[in-house]
Amino acid sequence: MIPLEDLIWVAWYSAVAAVVVAAAGLLTLHLLRGRSVATQLTVVGVATVLATVSGIVVISLMMLLNEHDVTVVLWVVSAAGIVALAVSVLLGRRLVAANRVLVEAVRADSFEPPPVRLPAELAELSRELEAARARLAAAHEREQALEASRRELVAWVSHDLRTPLAGLRAMAEALEDGVVADQETVHRYHGRMRVEVERLAALVDDLFELSRIHAGALRLSRDRVGLADLVAEAVAGAEPLAHAKGVRLHGEVAVGGPVQVDASELGRALRNLVVNAIRHTPSEGAIEISAELVAGEARVTVADACGGIPAEDLPRVFDIAFRGETARTPGGGGGLGLAIARGIIEAHSGRIGVRNAGPGCRFEVTLPTATA
Repeated sequence: MIPLEDLIWVAWYSAVAAVVVAAAGLLTLHLLRGRSVATQLTVVGVATVLATVSGIVVISLMMLLNEHDVTVVLWVVSAAGIVALAVSVLLGRRLVAANRVLVEAVRADSFEPPPVRLPAELAELSRELEAARARLAAAHEREQALEASRRELVAWVSHDLRTPLAGLRAMAEALEDGVVADQETVHRYHGRMRVEVERLAALVDDLFELSRIHAGALRLSRDRVGLADLVAEAVAGAEPLAHAKGVRLHGEVAVGGPVQVDASELGRALRNLVVNAIRHTPSEGAIEISAELVAGEARVTVADACGGIPAEDLPRVFDIAFRGETARTPGGGGGLGLAIARGIIEAHSGRIGVRNAGPGCRFEVTLPTATA
């Protein structure tokens, strides 16, 4: 029976020896922190064996074990140490192999999770890499879509600027050279020049509004506004254009409630929708603007008689400078109005959509009410 005092001294010296070995092991790991996991696991295994051996050496130096017992214990510890080192090396090689498989998958053109079974940590890393790849792919698609949209916008602006500028140049040269002399023609040229200048000013204004929306610089001054007032103003603002084209315009509010919006900006969005409907509705056609409260939300609907939109064009109706063909042939502008309307409505935390219905298409705007 070993006396308690000797056991205390054994514990003390063994702890000191273990701390020394642990410090040496930690220092070695710090120096080898850039090496592979297999090397570091080997260091851990060696440190564990040395810590055990140091305890045995302490016991033998204190003469608590005879030479035979010390030899037996050392052989047992050596065998266990060899097994521990072998397991550490095998585990390290397995981790290195799994890491190599994951690295090869990352270096591939399109990352796919490795088919082999990975350790839990590397498997989690593989899932995160797959999610990151999906996000990058989505971002790349959005970037391509934005680039295509920018190219379309540049082409569209170039085309729509060239035509009025060419007309203005021709009329200015005619007036300057005296080719046109009679007062009636001069007056008509001046009127036409004013119309083209107003058209260019409206285009510049639309481009500026669109740039503010895309830059996140659209500042809304929200106030409680009646839904009926918004519909009435949109109808009144588009009435002259509808009358000139011979299109019937009718607005109705089933149940009106207050909405917390910027009346100026939202009024512009609704006018864009109504003007767009007038441009694509043939003469003697009818446009219905209605508003109601549905499930605690305000819904404004603009239904026209344009003949419908091809199904493949419906997802692109609100794209910048998109111009549908067939029934919705552009007539005097267009291309930015719907994109601006969508930007303004989404800035109000609302939604906008379009679908074919009846003799034409139906634009639906959903806005949160003031109470919501």
